[in-house]
Amino acid sequence: MNQFVTAGFLLIVALGGNPVWGQARADAGPAVRYALSFPNAVHHEARVTVTFAGLPQGPLRVRMARSSPGRYALHEFSKNVYYVVATDGRNQRLPLNRPDQYGWDVTPGADGTVVFSYTLYADRTDGTYSGIDEQHAHLNIPATLCYATGLESRPAEVKFDLPATWKVATQLRPGAEPNTFTAPNMQYLMDSPVSLGDQQVRTWQEGKQTIELAVLHQGTGAELDAYAKKVQQVVKEEKAIFGELPAFDFGRYTFIANYLPQAISDGMEHRNSTSLTSPRPLREDAGTRNLGTAAHEFIHAWNVERLRPRDLEPFDFQRANMSDALWFAEGFTSYLSRLALRRAKLISDEEFLGDLSRWVNLHQLSPGPRKASAIDMSRQAAFIDAAASIDPMNSANNYLSYYDHGAGIALVLDLQLRQNHKTSLDKYMQALWQQFGKKQADYAPTNPYTVKDLQRVLGEVSKDTAFAGKFFRQHVYGYELPSFGESLLGAGLALVPVRSSVNALARQIEFDQEGRAVVADNTRIGTGLYQAGIDRGDQLVSLDGKELKRASDLEAVLRKHTPADVVPVKFRTTGGLEKTAQLALSEEPVMQLKPVETVEKAGLTARQKALRDAWLASQAGN
Repeated sequence: MNQFVTAGFLLIVALGGNPVWGQARADAGPAVRYALSFPNAVHHEARVTVTFAGLPQGPLRVRMARSSPGRYALHEFSKNVYYVVATDGRNQRLPLNRPDQYGWDVTPGADGTVVFSYTLYADRTDGTYSGIDEQHAHLNIPATLCYATGLESRPAEVKFDLPATWKVATQLRPGAEPNTFTAPNMQYLMDSPVSLGDQQVRTWQEGKQTIELAVLHQGTGAELDAYAKKVQQVVKEEKAIFGELPAFDFGRYTFIANYLPQAISDGMEHRNSTSLTSPRPLREDAGTRNLGTAAHEFIHAWNVERLRPRDLEPFDFQRANMSDALWFAEGFTSYLSRLALRRAKLISDEEFLGDLSRWVNLHQLSPGPRKASAIDMSRQAAFIDAAASIDPMNSANNYLSYYDHGAGIALVLDLQLRQNHKTSLDKYMQALWQQFGKKQADYAPTNPYTVKDLQRVLGEVSKDTAFAGKFFRQHVYGYELPSFGESLLGAGLALVPVRSSVNALARQIEFDQEGRAVVADNTRIGTGLYQAGIDRGDQLVSLDGKELKRASDLEAVLRKHTPADVVPVKFRTTGGLEKTAQLALSEEPVMQLKPVETVEKAGLTARQKALRDAWLASQAGN
């Protein structure tokens, strides 16, 4: 049955073999109870009240998280918490101490209870922060709710005081009362985003489990129906990659989607849900872009949520969390999600080859991968992943996103496994899933992996430990560029150089209001600007003897030259020094991936065709 349930928000859950969340374990203590209301939503505020009961003697240390699951930088969520008040259970004020900027200390009264209240400001609707207005509330819990150290094992109860038309979308379990939800512990609570608003919901069964798509948008029901059918295809294709769905807690997975105009484009994985935010509507090409994020995040239900790096477990909410394996957790996810979309025919061959071309070009043209490994790129996440700083970084020359770095590695590995080892990346992911992801306990993986584990399992799947060792030495621990050309040719795909254009120089120059031609970004190693000693912020005064006062001046000079030309340039540094140099207009060629039958007379061989067909064929029916 492929019918979608379109009635109100359904919260039917099966208890399975897990403990009942609403009942505190004997060693955990009473549940921490949260109450949220939105009396000033028009100004992006919520009022939050938290009741900590059954407390031992001594100060209660209340904290806001500094980091958030799925993000690897610091975000300092306490900055948007104010008007803090603490009372005992009889509403008598308790003194507050602020030991640092991240939290508060308060000593319970004689009744062993602290009622901690604050106002939350939330005006960014994405996967990391929270957004509140009169239409909706999209809540990332680390940015929304405080917690108390030492009480992390206690269950939690969250109650929402909502407008009549608002419904709740969340992976939290429904409680006994309306708009009340529960979590088994603090880790699960912090990993459970919540969307509040006039949800439209589509629900279907995948095997014995329920998949739910809860959407805030301004489109039509027909647009949502069409989008939901595409999401259903994604679920089936990605299930086939791993061989089975995860056993979702309580048999349910929810796509929590906010496609309102005020949303910021983002996606964030969670254990039994994903937070999807975008200002794009569901119709036409915009819907396809939204679908790409949904596909990426659903792969994470296996890869990183359950098949999890050991260095991310457990997640620490008070520091940046560094991992050596983000090239795998995020990069392989990027590759597999695009492959799944192509297998389901939700993107065209041209779009898929465009993805592959982009990964190849980033590897070959970026200076970073030539001097830093995939592990090194993963370790940069604390400075890159939605991190905030005001001093410039030299990322153009020392970094390639672990998303793109890992995707390129995954592409080459998949093709090499298919060409030389009679297996595939699908089989590799299935083996990793069985060894490190499938078994869970207490809502967490029982056996998180290391990078050495990834290498060992590759040797097992390929039946070639020498190959696995060499591949990891070259492309994971080392910084040898993957053999894209040879690997892609095995699938009948040719890398064709795109003719260099001197107009590429124009893209690096911006003309300010005073008519100055200024270099917009850090110049990249190997480019003409870099070799000429020109950097970000420098002004090109003249090129080939022509003074540059407007964009048309630069274009006129470039039209007279080819990429092979070297011309004199006069420039002024940010420090005011006047300099002259010789500027090479050439750039490294960009590559474009094309089927060999469109570029070579010999055409596609039977072996190439068989490999390509097996690689790109839908696996959902297998």
